[in-house]
Amino acid sequence: MRELELLAPARNLSVGIAAIDCGADSVYIAGPEFGARQAAGNSVEDIRELASYAHRYGVRVFVTVNTILYDDELGKASRLLRELAGAGVDAFIVQDMAVIELCRDLGIKVPLHASTQCAIRTPEKARFLASCGFSRLILERELSLAGVRDIVSAVPDREIEFFVHGALCVCYSGQCYLSESITGRSANRGACAQACRSRYDLMDREGNLLIRDKALLSLKDYNLIGRLGELAGAGVTSFKIEGRLKNESYVRNVVRAYSEALDRLVAESGDIYRRASFGRVEKAFEPVLDKTFNRGYTELFLDGKRGFWASMESAKGMGEMVGTVESVSGDKSSFRLAAREGVRLANGDGLSFVSRRGETVGFRADVCDGNVVRTKPVPELYAGAVVFRNLDVAFEKELARNPGQRMIPVSVNLRVKDGNLYVEAASEDGRTVAKTYVLDAGTAENVDRMGSLVKSQLEKTSSIYRFSLTSIEYDRMPFMASSFLNSVRRDIAGELDSTSPVARPLATAEAGPLAAGTLPETSYKANVSNRLSEGFYRKMGAAVIEPAFELGHNPKAELMRTKYCVRYELGLCPKQSSAARSPLLPKGPVAPGPLYLLNNGRRFRLSFDCACCEMTLSASPTTFPSAR
Repeated sequence: MRELELLAPARNLSVGIAAIDCGADSVYIAGPEFGARQAAGNSVEDIRELASYAHRYGVRVFVTVNTILYDDELGKASRLLRELAGAGVDAFIVQDMAVIELCRDLGIKVPLHASTQCAIRTPEKARFLASCGFSRLILERELSLAGVRDIVSAVPDREIEFFVHGALCVCYSGQCYLSESITGRSANRGACAQACRSRYDLMDREGNLLIRDKALLSLKDYNLIGRLGELAGAGVTSFKIEGRLKNESYVRNVVRAYSEALDRLVAESGDIYRRASFGRVEKAFEPVLDKTFNRGYTELFLDGKRGFWASMESAKGMGEMVGTVESVSGDKSSFRLAAREGVRLANGDGLSFVSRRGETVGFRADVCDGNVVRTKPVPELYAGAVVFRNLDVAFEKELARNPGQRMIPVSVNLRVKDGNLYVEAASEDGRTVAKTYVLDAGTAENVDRMGSLVKSQLEKTSSIYRFSLTSIEYDRMPFMASSFLNSVRRDIAGELDSTSPVARPLATAEAGPLAAGTLPETSYKANVSNRLSEGFYRKMGAAVIEPAFELGHNPKAELMRTKYCVRYELGLCPKQSSAARSPLLPKGPVAPGPLYLLNNGRRFRLSFDCACCEMTLSASPTTFPSAR
């Protein structure tokens, strides 16, 4: 049976525990340094505690050590890797090849996973990283199903991880230098300024203003919950949720939705798949993906076809569409909503809409009387505005009221013979307990009633275990008090707690010879920023190695290369048919050739590599024409 893993983000210890409670098979979290989200660091002690909690359910904990390292950081990184290995983590997620060298020198045997920051989108890159000793490859989100299959075929002995939900970077992962170029905050160092979520003006090469003040590089969020079966069929074993900066409510809702979807896939597969951890979630809320932060959803390039992926109006989360404004009071402090079927507003709901000027306006519904909403004055509100709800108070209360409880099934067999009670219990994760109890009571007067009492008392929960009475055999049915049966159940739970779960081991891999036809990337896009990484590439056969952009700031470097295309999005693609020309564009022809983005006095050139069906962004020449 192939194991399928739901991999959830953990901003911190409490979010990690919440993800586990809601059905995650693995969680990924950053240590105190060197994680690709600087704002989501955690102490080694918190990670140790998370690993201890996770391992009770056979859940694994992966730690992100996926920034590029500088020479003066190698000693600190070495100490951190040793501490994390001692804390019981199950894998390191890595971008910098120096980590391979550090782990080897330290004798650390923790499996290494090649981060999505390694920009894995071709079989050649996959084979190279497999040769480096990575046991798992985390693929680019821009891949099609066919592209995933090609990589699986190229490295059949490696685990494949793929993002299925969350925010999308517009650039290929690990190769965006826009933030570093503008602010000195490197995405490869965990400090991305998210310039792709900023608003820009768009001009053609003749200086004509085409679009004003839109989030032209901002993408919708990924949502592949309906495609998990196809991904599993293509060879994906780990389904990853993005969001190490997201709060507990978001993680609970999304993890619960995807865990339920994976459970259905496993159940419908017969004996093909099984979940990669243990336990069943009980007493949980009903997840609804539209209730949590999103910019609208897309499946991106999964079908190998272009679509309209941008969230140009707003890079913020609008939430679920709840209706349209029918009328507004004169002072703009109340309005009537023509609500969608089934929508009920509640006091305190967070609402938003796009103003006539194209700006996202958020406000709180103070008092809701049916479809009449009273609020503080919202001057931009107008009749006809489409209203979204980005905070559903009723849903958040339900999520807090019924967060879910993860229980490990335990089957119990009882046998009564010669005045003794023999108990055999087996947990889902392979632990067993055998106990014998001396019975000093007489025969039960009512056998059926006694049997019902035994079942009801033993099938209560104890610790994290859900007991199920599988069989009971007896030469005579003895009388057993409720207190005795409860003590038996607690005794079994204590025995199980004192025994380590039978974990399913993660795949490991050793470095090997470079696969035929595989050449290491040696341009600045290899992100080589220290002597160990440079030495590693030379050992793998690289002759000339360009320093990372962060070190050299190559003025000719592409700051971004992306599968997303502004020209296609606006209906200007000369190669592929798309929807009609965008109404955002002015009438009249658009000059062929590059386009330009303007933001806060900065100008960037958009070029179009139609042979590869990709767009690039680079620094604009100083001779850029003035806007007209």
